[in-house]
Amino acid sequence: MVHPNTVTGVRLVLAPIVGAVALTGGPRWLVGVLVTVALLTDLIDGRLARAIGTTSARGARLDAEADALLIMVLSAVVAADLGWWVLGLGVARYAFGALFALVPSLRTPPTRPRPWCRTVAALVGIVLAAAAVLPMPDVVASAAVAVVAVLLAESFVHEAVDRWRAPREPLVVPYATVAAFLVVWLALVAPTDRDHLTAEALVRLPLEALVVVALALVPWPRTRTVLAALVGLVVALLLLVKVLDVSFDAVFARDFDPVGDWAYLGPGVGVLGDSIGVGWARVVAVLAGLATVAVLVGVPLAMVRLVRVAAARRRFSLTAATAFATAWLLCFVAGVQAVQGAPVASTSAYSLTVDEVQLVRADLADRQEFAREIQTDPYAAVDPAQALAGLAGKDVLLVFVESYGRVAVQDTSYSAGITQVLDRGTAALQAAGYHSQSAFLTSPTFGAGSWLAHASLQSGLWVDSQRRYRQLLGADRATLTSLFGEAGWRTVFDVPADTVDWPEGRDFYNFQDYYDSRNVDYAGPKFGYAPIPDQYTLLDFRRRELDPVDRPPVMAEIDLISSHHPWTPLPRMVPWADVGDGSVFDGMPEQGESSSEVFRDPDAVKRVYGESVEYTWTALTSFLTTYDDPNLVLVVLGDHQPHTYVSGEHVGHDVPISIIAQDPTVMDRISGWGWQDGLRPAPDASVWRMDEFRDRFLAAFSG
Repeated sequence: MVHPNTVTGVRLVLAPIVGAVALTGGPRWLVGVLVTVALLTDLIDGRLARAIGTTSARGARLDAEADALLIMVLSAVVAADLGWWVLGLGVARYAFGALFALVPSLRTPPTRPRPWCRTVAALVGIVLAAAAVLPMPDVVASAAVAVVAVLLAESFVHEAVDRWRAPREPLVVPYATVAAFLVVWLALVAPTDRDHLTAEALVRLPLEALVVVALALVPWPRTRTVLAALVGLVVALLLLVKVLDVSFDAVFARDFDPVGDWAYLGPGVGVLGDSIGVGWARVVAVLAGLATVAVLVGVPLAMVRLVRVAAARRRFSLTAATAFATAWLLCFVAGVQAVQGAPVASTSAYSLTVDEVQLVRADLADRQEFAREIQTDPYAAVDPAQALAGLAGKDVLLVFVESYGRVAVQDTSYSAGITQVLDRGTAALQAAGYHSQSAFLTSPTFGAGSWLAHASLQSGLWVDSQRRYRQLLGADRATLTSLFGEAGWRTVFDVPADTVDWPEGRDFYNFQDYYDSRNVDYAGPKFGYAPIPDQYTLLDFRRRELDPVDRPPVMAEIDLISSHHPWTPLPRMVPWADVGDGSVFDGMPEQGESSSEVFRDPDAVKRVYGESVEYTWTALTSFLTTYDDPNLVLVVLGDHQPHTYVSGEHVGHDVPISIIAQDPTVMDRISGWGWQDGLRPAPDASVWRMDEFRDRFLAAFSG
């Protein structure tokens, strides 16, 4: 004879099948057959148990769990048509069960169970089944479901009152356990991108929470505790990675790279200091460090506590896990989303773990691939003098304009002012005898990391990560600077933002002299991040390198940094004859807007960014028209787009580039590039990857 528990087990098996068929659009008749069979098992199992004398507490408990699971599934099916409020019927059994288990005074069941409770449970199942299968109007179905919902609520409330009236223990709320639950839950469902930083996105069911119950089943207490702590540490590390992903997405428009991006943290504090002050930046850094320690300690402790509590209440834990898994499965099948792109049935912690492991493996594989690319250099064995014959005797300046991206010249609130400056500069340069052509390059970085762009342009390699950058600096690769130096040019780096020695750059690029904020005799004030105004940088470079008459030709990389974040306060243009040692700029920073004031207003941030680019280009074009130099060739370009709070979302990595010279033979050399006349590239201008520039430049100017 069939055992009653087997009949009940059939209902347990049929419940998720009903949900899968219904929520995936299966035929209604099949859903009806499955639901009918499931309801018939509920009618048979109890009678069969009483007939053969096999009634037991375990059988009654299994019967109740099977009923609850079927109601949960049917409520999800009906909710898809009538609204998600219907899910309350399926959740009620588990919600009240958790309440009865957590509150000591409600743990004692009534001495005489009410038969009405089973009647209500049967009514709920029948009504939900009818609403799921029969073609009835929504108004009728909603009214019927609402009626049984009221009956179900009355049933559970009545039982709660009966339990409350029974002899009870003192009420003790497990605040520590609740706090541990919230910590682990939030760590698992925390988003990895800014689009999902909402309260709604946290209302998700993390499948990884079932690990708590799995660990609770480990029979050895010490082993169980160690495993819980290790799993908690992994969850803590994932939470930190999520925070870094959100932060890097805001600044660089990409995720955090666990292999190479740690190097950004130190400079990031420095940039923050230029925005909110050095003191406050240090406070933020200390608080971030303390928060990191708290996460690395707190999350493992919370996990250990949850596992310990679950191990002490295994029956309740298994019941809760079954309900949780069922709800997760139903939400997964139905495709329910907390917000767009964030499904309620979450596996974000698992997915992030897999992504990070794959990213590390990809980084390790890329190291070998990049080593091969470094060694494959078409200009490694070429005579540098022959490669640069078309520029013989010319002074060549490679000028980077900080944060000068495509958004600066098109379709933004601040591009109109910048394009006016560029158009006026084009006209002024033409009047002074200069020619100019422009296009776009795709930068390997976004928002920051300008050194990656410099390395890509100079080396002819795609340097899109800090790991690649470090690998390149330790290798032997011909750069534009090293080729010019070997061909007889005097090579110079002028980097006014630097305040410490940079031997790696000197060794790799092979420049012969190096100017930074410490050795250019600047006696003026600092402007935010920029210790020296661009106007002073240009004039000081001319005095040191271009004015002497008995000298070799000069090739220099010059970084103009007045347009570096936070873009304020800005200097004002002064007559070139008055620049002197820079003391003419005294008092200007105090007269300008402070970064703390500007960054309270998103529109003001965009405005000052535009003004900073206008200033840099005004200084550069004024410099060229003031100091006539027919022997000069300039390559002027941006290093990357500005941060997303200036540029916006999904704007790409393109930066403008211009070549400026008086000698028409220089411009003839690039006539086949298809670039546009003037300093302002149109939206449809040519676009190259930044690493393509070196070889195209050398091919154009070779003998």
